[in-house]
Amino acid sequence: MFRMAFGLLYRWHIEGMENIPQSGGAVIAPNHIGFFDSPLVASAMKRPAYFMGKKELFDIPIFGWIIRRTNAFPIKRGSQDIIAMRNTFSILKNGHLLLMFPEGVRSKDGKIGKAKAGVGMAACNTQVPLIPVKIENTDAMLKFRQIKVKFGQPIYPPKNFVKNDYISLSKKVLDIIAEM
Repeated sequence: MFRMAFGLLYRWHIEGMENIPQSGGAVIAPNHIGFFDSPLVASAMKRPAYFMGKKELFDIPIFGWIIRRTNAFPIKRGSQDIIAMRNTFSILKNGHLLLMFPEGVRSKDGKIGKAKAGVGMAACNTQVPLIPVKIENTDAMLKFRQIKVKFGQPIYPPKNFVKNDYISLSKKVLDIIAEM
């Protein structure tokens, strides 16, 4: 359904599909500028992806029921959500793709925000690559501009890491997205 809508209404343009591993786990790490960024990126890929969403979304009566059936799981923002992190590590260690936003939240002005440690922590602790993804024009969907999705080359986490590497790796992903 989303593929059809993004193709017909927004003439989406997708680049860099060859950068998504054909097997094994990976963190798919896009910038976050619009409400439909998760289904957009997931629809652009050939492999199924899991993704986390703020817990409040799962509490919305019909919407919550729908997203629970699309490989999504809740995360409590502003706290260390152990259950969400266990889900994250399990998904990646079992060879699946996980969509996570390096900024953690949607940008209010369309510009890339401040990096959070989450994507770096997930990649370092599971030793899977990070795939930077640049999304354009999902912040202005009512204007029906062409939506663009560009998958960058994989970034590999250091084998020996410390906690400071989490935020450094997340920041590196956002820097690459900014240059794409």
